[in-house]
Amino acid sequence: MESSIQAFFQAISVPWVGLTSVGVMSFLAATLLPFSSEAVFFAYLVNFPDDVWPLITVASLGNVLGGVVNWYIGYFAKNATDSLHSSKSQSAAKLTAYLRQFGSKSLLFSWVPIIGDPLTVFAGWSKLPFWPCFIYMTIGKILRYMFVAIAYLISNNSLSTFFT
Repeated sequence: MESSIQAFFQAISVPWVGLTSVGVMSFLAATLLPFSSEAVFFAYLVNFPDDVWPLITVASLGNVLGGVVNWYIGYFAKNATDSLHSSKSQSAAKLTAYLRQFGSKSLLFSWVPIIGDPLTVFAGWSKLPFWPCFIYMTIGKILRYMFVAIAYLISNNSLSTFFT
């Protein structure tokens, strides 16, 4: 088992695959699986700082697609549980009320570690409208990767590559 996991990480390593590995890891990190996309994003940025915009695009796309998968998991899980039993737990009712209060805009925080991925699942569970969720999720995730890129480029005095 350990060797297959090691082979998987070696197959998607940054030097060998490049942007594909960033996209795959960003997708996996946005699901409920315990991955971090920032490490791969940062490793690629360090090796290829001139490719900052393709990097932000691919990482954001992968992360948003993972968030979309989470939204659909929540949506279909809610449908399945509704058909099994109609009783609603008190905590689920509280979370639903909270999420409905802030609505799709709460998905601007879908990039936040630990809470972001469950937030996208719960947005689907609460049956928040897909397209507004998608838009806010996309904005939040793009801004996160832009922030990471800008912070790195400022620390290396190469912020000009961000604007070219």
